Amino acid sequence: MTTIAAQSRFNTGIYHGKLGMWIFLASEIMFFSGFFGAFIVLRNLNIDVFTQSAHQLDKAVATINTAVLISSSLTMALSHLALERGNEAKFRLFLGITILCAFGFLGIKTYEYAAKFSQDIYPWTNTFFASYFTMTGFHALHVIGGLIPMLWMLGKSMFKGYPREMHYRVETLGLYWHFVDLVWIFLFPTLYLIF
Repeated sequence: MTTIAAQSRFNTGIYHGKLGMWIFLASEIMFFSGFFGAFIVLRNLNIDVFTQSAHQLDKAVATINTAVLISSSLTMALSHLALERGNEAKFRLFLGITILCAFGFLGIKTYEYAAKFSQDIYPWTNTFFASYFTMTGFHALHVIGGLIPMLWMLGKSMFKGYPREMHYRVETLGLYWHFVDLVWIFLFPTLYLIF
């Protein structure tokens, strides 16, 4: 019965949840494009402030955070592959690692924010830090948004089992998670490296 219900949702040639996710991600691209566009304009109007402020960011910590998030993209893909092949134990393992990486990313970002606050640097300090906290803050909210369904899937798998036929839901969540990683790959050089 589960297989029939799942197949009936493929009548467009693409699983409806996957199609909906692509549409949602297209809107998110526009959302973040606005941030990047505003950043470029503000940078060109305040080049000295942006250059001096960017040098106050911790590039080493941000590089570690980037590695953590990129690793989570790999483990997310491996969790989908494991469930697709019917190996729920590996699905739980890789999804658990992805969740740990997400929490690690948020923990490192919290450390970065705390370090800035201890130096009396806040979003209202100048235009660069207003952009920095806004862009990284919204990205962190997207990380939290991905963590919620991951935790639900892991919990369901541990207590009730997560059927192999539901692997397309994990794939759809994976699309979102790869998008979150991709946004960070653009944020990292924009904020930390180009000055």
